[in-house]
Amino acid sequence: MTLAKIIYASMTGDTEEITYIIEEALTELGVEVEREESTFVEAADFKNADICIVATYTYSSIGEGELPDEIVDLYEELPETDLSGKVFGVAGSGDTFYEDFCKSVDDFEIAFEKTGAKKGADNVKVDLACDEEDIEKLKKFAKDLVAAVES
Repeated sequence: MTLAKIIYASMTGDTEEITYIIEEALTELGVEVEREESTFVEAADFKNADICIVATYTYSSIGEGELPDEIVDLYEELPETDLSGKVFGVAGSGDTFYEDFCKSVDDFEIAFEKTGAKKGADNVKVDLACDEEDIEKLKKFAKDLVAAVES
């Protein structure tokens, strides 16, 4: 059975909601899912998964998109981790009020590219909380990740 590992950081609950939607969509597609908050995980935790997903918010205390403190260690370890043969995807929440909307999503995409993993779906960026359009994008995200593993 295909295994997906979702690691996330969420301050307000918006990004955690994103992970629930992704988890449900993957489960409906027959994928086993492990979902963990980022505080106590390592990049090596992705090694047993077929699909590697990071979901994070972007912190914008001074108007510049920054990684949340609780996911910085994962971000720094990721490029040093060999995830060849794996498929990855990145999603997250942000606030379009800020210039660097969802910058942490893009930062994690760059980090994943250094692991040897294959990008399996377009990044999904959600403005604050999910609406119906975002839910559909997240379901497509899950479907694309599964299709990438199967191809």
